[in-house]
Amino acid sequence: MAGRINDDDVKAVRDAVPIDSVVSEYLQLRNAGGGNLKGLCPFHDEKSPSFQVSPGKGLFHCFGCQEGGDTIAFVMKIDHLSFSETVERLAAKAGITLRYEEGGYNPSHQRGERIRLIEAHQAAADFYVRALESPEAEIGRKFLAERGFDQDAATHFRVGYSPAGWDHLTRYLRGKGFSDKELITSGLSQDGRRGPIDRFRGRLMWPISDTAGEIVGFGARKLRDDDNGPKYLNTPETPIYKKSQVLYGIDLAKKDIAKASRAVVVEGYTDVMACHLAGVTTAIATCGTAFGNDHIKILRRLLMDNGSARVIFTFDGDSAGQKAALRAFEDDQKFAAETYIAIAPDGMDPCDLRLAKGDDSVRDLVEPRTPLFEFALRQIVGRYDLETPAGRAAALDEAAAVVAKIKTSSVQREVAVQLAGFVGILDQEFVVHRVAQLARWARDKGGDHGERGGRGGPQGPRSTRGGAPQQAAPAPGFSGPALNLRSPAHRTERELLKLALQKPALVSPAFDAYGVDEFTAPPYAAVRRCIEEAGGAEQGLADNREYLVAVMDAAPDNTVRSLVTELAVEVFIGKTIDETYAGMQLVHVRLRAVDRRIDDVQGSLARLGSNVAPQDLAAAQNEVWVLQQYAQSLRAHGAAAL
Repeated sequence: MAGRINDDDVKAVRDAVPIDSVVSEYLQLRNAGGGNLKGLCPFHDEKSPSFQVSPGKGLFHCFGCQEGGDTIAFVMKIDHLSFSETVERLAAKAGITLRYEEGGYNPSHQRGERIRLIEAHQAAADFYVRALESPEAEIGRKFLAERGFDQDAATHFRVGYSPAGWDHLTRYLRGKGFSDKELITSGLSQDGRRGPIDRFRGRLMWPISDTAGEIVGFGARKLRDDDNGPKYLNTPETPIYKKSQVLYGIDLAKKDIAKASRAVVVEGYTDVMACHLAGVTTAIATCGTAFGNDHIKILRRLLMDNGSARVIFTFDGDSAGQKAALRAFEDDQKFAAETYIAIAPDGMDPCDLRLAKGDDSVRDLVEPRTPLFEFALRQIVGRYDLETPAGRAAALDEAAAVVAKIKTSSVQREVAVQLAGFVGILDQEFVVHRVAQLARWARDKGGDHGERGGRGGPQGPRSTRGGAPQQAAPAPGFSGPALNLRSPAHRTERELLKLALQKPALVSPAFDAYGVDEFTAPPYAAVRRCIEEAGGAEQGLADNREYLVAVMDAAPDNTVRSLVTELAVEVFIGKTIDETYAGMQLVHVRLRAVDRRIDDVQGSLARLGSNVAPQDLAAAQNEVWVLQQYAQSLRAHGAAAL
């Protein structure tokens, strides 16, 4: 087993890799104010961004699903890695050599499975690139040249070649220290009669990377007639490669997709190459599967679903391409972006188009011309004879059922009106009514009463300026009433905890003298206890990031930990956050605690009446007098009286 990673090295990794740079590999971030960034949460579906990142604190928090934590927690969650695998991966990114408490320097057999499989793919990619220069690979170089790709293009996309022998790559990777089990698990090798053999042989190789830029698989193109395999052979499903969750070219295109709010979906590896070389650097492709839900999630996080976002599909003009377009339209409503289809008049794909007519023709092709819904409906309607009443009725029945799937009523009505024109029915309201009727039937059958998740749909719970809900349900693990941010007491306690986590210098050392019982909301009392166990807010004066990590580590469960990250990234209610503002929160929380204590003592005396002992009565009256004087001083002098 691997030894425990040295704590100082973990801290070095956490400090060396900015959280915003890591998160930006998976989704687009925009300014959220207060030094924070926001984006669409990668951990749950949402239409408006509730996911926030605080670069200064090294934390993220989603106000929708309550996921939160630091850079390490984010990578663990999104890539399903263990703690040690995550630290190793981030250390490699930062160029940090890790030390292990047991066993010294990290030998290769100690590394986590994902790390090892990624390293195997990286080594395989290097092997394939070198093999493309061999005499045997002349057939591969010729294939690329015939499609307009020179050596520079092959280098840019890291195109390679797998030798035709049985186990060239397998023997090479064994020499690099990879075990047979790792080679089989990676999908780079497969079982043969006498042991592992290469899965890919005599083929042109395209490396497939995930959003973070790590190679997780390969696409292999047949080159020889005596190759009895399929035209394209992809890596099988492995622990790091899920074909429904990868997009070829996403590592190269993601920045431009986010910048331009546009993505171009093509059908093959050479089409992606052709588009990028022609200047369409937002092109990506699926890897041997139809464009589906997981692909949409990847693009939505990059596009941020703003009103100007566009997704353009460039399916082939043949029947298979038309079927692909219809499948894409079925998922159209899962985008907030506008979707279009671009098909060359002669039916050529982008690679053939570039070869025949040049780069300009590729750029012209992907300029949006036909909305995807219009293309899909015209394909449906085109199958019927619209010259006859029966043909028009049949076309309407099929097409109306498709339009009825549109969740947003205003968009549904607009498309229904256009459908009436496609079919040739003059009574537009009849078509609108028919579509609405089908939509109601579908909702009633599925129990979906009302709009959910479509364009222009609900934007989630109303929130305060800080992004916190006005009223939250009782958190699991907490006893007591639900948080109510309309309550002045709860609102002030929340602000004070945010100050203690985000700006400890403004509330120290006074905050550390506050008792847990001064926080009336049980969740806030739990956070106060975490701060106390982490050494108090004064610990944040030296190193705020390590202080926040210590507070999170002190949390007894994920619920409290989530609330810590929420408070650590949430913006303040006040406009000017200074010593005066901090003093107000300190005074208000303390003053309410003093007033509660006075009420408790006086209430006890009233209940006891004449049964109280004289010495106890005198002590209680003295306590009330002292507390009243303290309260009066707080009201008169503010934070100076603390």
